[in-house]
Amino acid sequence: MIEKIRVRACDLRGISRLAIEATAGLTDLVEAMHHNIARAPGILGAPPAGPTRGITGLVYRSIRGVTRLVGSGIDVVLGQIDPLLGQQSTLPGREAGQAALNGVLGDYLANSGNPLAIPMGLRRDGQPVRLDALSPPPTGKLVVLVHGLCMNDLQWNRQGHNHGTALARDLGYTPVFLRYNSGRHISTNGRELADLLETVVKQWPVPLAELAIVGHSMGGLVSRSACHYGRLSGHDWPRHLRKLVFLGTPHHGAPLERGGHWVDILLGLSPYTAPLARLGKIRSAGITDLRHGNLLDEDWAGHDRFARAGDRRRPVPLPEGVRCYALAATLAKEERGNLADRLLGDGLVSVNSALGRHPDPNRTLGFPPARQWVGYGMNHLAVLGRPEAYEQIKQWLAA
Repeated sequence: MIEKIRVRACDLRGISRLAIEATAGLTDLVEAMHHNIARAPGILGAPPAGPTRGITGLVYRSIRGVTRLVGSGIDVVLGQIDPLLGQQSTLPGREAGQAALNGVLGDYLANSGNPLAIPMGLRRDGQPVRLDALSPPPTGKLVVLVHGLCMNDLQWNRQGHNHGTALARDLGYTPVFLRYNSGRHISTNGRELADLLETVVKQWPVPLAELAIVGHSMGGLVSRSACHYGRLSGHDWPRHLRKLVFLGTPHHGAPLERGGHWVDILLGLSPYTAPLARLGKIRSAGITDLRHGNLLDEDWAGHDRFARAGDRRRPVPLPEGVRCYALAATLAKEERGNLADRLLGDGLVSVNSALGRHPDPNRTLGFPPARQWVGYGMNHLAVLGRPEAYEQIKQWLAA
């Protein structure tokens, strides 16, 4: 019974730090609302500056001080019992929960050194890949599968199907699965993936005839960013890249993030609701990058990512010399071609965004018609498990 509930010590430290920091953040939010309600001149207008004063201010400062003291004590205790707790976890859903947390708060976890932050790495069956001990033996055809926001490498398994495993069976690819912190900036993950692929290609145990990448959702943007930075760095791996498949990738952004951005703006209009806008601003850099589909550092560096602004992206074309394919999905049961169906898409990504279409010709990605496919009656995750989606991927990669 004890074995079944064993939790990694680093998980406990990470969770305790989040709880302490959340308490401190909530204290700041309540104090700001208290201050604004007490002093604001009207429903609209700029909120007054400064914290609460007098006895009220002392109470809030005391709460923050005690919170920090408790947090330090918990960290010390957990550090001492680390060896006793062990490093393995059998807590159900731990991997999925950690991936979701990283998607929402991943940049904060990484910047604060929280043990719950996921490091980038390649895995098979949930275990780190050792290139000198791959089983079955690797082939000269490598496919890297890159998951989306709030997901992990294990979630390519859907309804008994895994695109990577099926491609190994049907086309002789050796699949490896990227695991990464999807809350960091897409360009940050793109740079790191480019460096990782360079290492893998150089150390691949057999002569490498072909490299392919399959990216789902945000994973497609990370892959495009990696292609850009790989070529910019003069890496060797882009020369081996033959095919790049995008599954439900928001090449031109996702409507839900743009909607969340407008909620932030509306909350900030009144001093009474302005403190609540902080809740929306805890969402990660990875999520805000999805507003327009940022791929490069220049798309976000030096800008307030929560400020009202248009699409600042520098256009990034598809990588030259690589066969690129776009698979979109829509909840519509059949092709009707109306605007609602195109905007609705798979529930998260519109069909036009997934196919790289844009009103500005300079931003249109220009997938040839033969390299586009739309799955009807599918949601955003269904493309990972539906047989017809896999058949299309297989046909493209077998070409």
